[in-house]
Amino acid sequence: MSTRNREIHLASRPQGWPTADNFRLVETDVPTPGPGQIVVRNRYMSVDPYMRGRMNDVKSYVPPFALDAPLDGGAVGEVVAGEAGGLRPGDTVLHGLGWREYALLDAKAARKVDPDLAPVTAYLSVLGMTGLTAYAGLLDVAGMKPGETVFVSAAAGAVGSLVGQIARLRGAGRVVGSAGSAAKVERLRALGFDAAFDYHDGPVRDSLKAAAPDGVDVYFDNVGGDHLEAAISAMRVHGRAAICGMIAQYNDTEPPAAPRNLALVIGKRLTLRGFLVGDHGHLRAEFVREMAGWLRDGKVSYDETVVDGIENAPEAFLGLLRGENLGKMLVRV
Repeated sequence: MSTRNREIHLASRPQGWPTADNFRLVETDVPTPGPGQIVVRNRYMSVDPYMRGRMNDVKSYVPPFALDAPLDGGAVGEVVAGEAGGLRPGDTVLHGLGWREYALLDAKAARKVDPDLAPVTAYLSVLGMTGLTAYAGLLDVAGMKPGETVFVSAAAGAVGSLVGQIARLRGAGRVVGSAGSAAKVERLRALGFDAAFDYHDGPVRDSLKAAAPDGVDVYFDNVGGDHLEAAISAMRVHGRAAICGMIAQYNDTEPPAAPRNLALVIGKRLTLRGFLVGDHGHLRAEFVREMAGWLRDGKVSYDETVVDGIENAPEAFLGLLRGENLGKMLVRV
C-alpha cells in the first residue's frame, strides 16, 4: 500500500463551460482510519452530468463542491485498512468519495458488493445509481404503461440507453431516442430502439415528428431545452415527462431560449415531474432483482467509456459534457 495519495480538487468555479484550469491534482498522505472508519483504494470512479451543477456556488438539492478540496462522487474499490461495520481489508465496496486514489470514510457510508456476481464497474452503472435512475424514472415517475410510445433524449448515455431497453422489456409500443452522432444512432438501433435520430441533423421537433408520427406518451428528459420543447409538442393528451437532467443548459450563462411552448401543458393535461434517484430507494431490491435477471439472460446491454488515471479525471468529465462517451463514463483510478 502506497503512503501517498492523489486527488482532484476544485481550483476555481467555472464560468460557463469548465476547463482544465478549474481542477488541480493534489498529492497528500494516505489517511489513517479511526474508530468506525475504513480506507478504500479506489479502482473506478464515476463522472456524471449532475456534478457540473455542484461546481457552482448556488443552493441546490445537494451542497456545492468546496474550493480547494477534493470533489466527490460514486466510486468502487477495495478496503485496504480498518475493520468496522462488518467490513474488512479485501472487501470490495461502493461509496461516494471518488476523485481520489484513497478514500477515508465511515464504514456505514460504504456498501459491500460482490465482484464475482458482476464486473465491479456494473455497480457504478447498470446495477447502481445509473440503472436505478432509469428504472425508477421510467416506471415510477413517468408511470409508463404497455403499448405506450416513449421518447428518450441523450439516449446513448448511461441512463438513456437503459431507459430505452427497460421500456421495450416492459412492453412499450414504440421507443424513440435522440443522440449526438451517427455512430450513437446506430448503437441505439442495435439496442432495440424502434427509431433514433441525430439531433445535429435538423430541428429536434421535425426529427421527433418523423420518428413518432402518432405522438409520444412518455418523455424521459436528460437534456431539456429544444428537446423538452419538441417533446411537449409531440405529447399526447395526459402525456408524462420524467425530468432527470437538463445537460443542454448546465453550462449556459444566459437563460435558456426553450421551451417556449409550456402553455401546451395546460390543454394537453401533461405531467412534467422532476425527480431525484435518492427518493426511490424503496425500489432498489426490486430493481436489482429484475435487472440482474435481464443481464443474466442477455436481454440488457450496457456500454462503458473508460479513461485511465486519476490525473485524467477532469478530462473525462469535460469529455462527458462534450458527449464523447458511449454509455457510462468511468475513470480507472
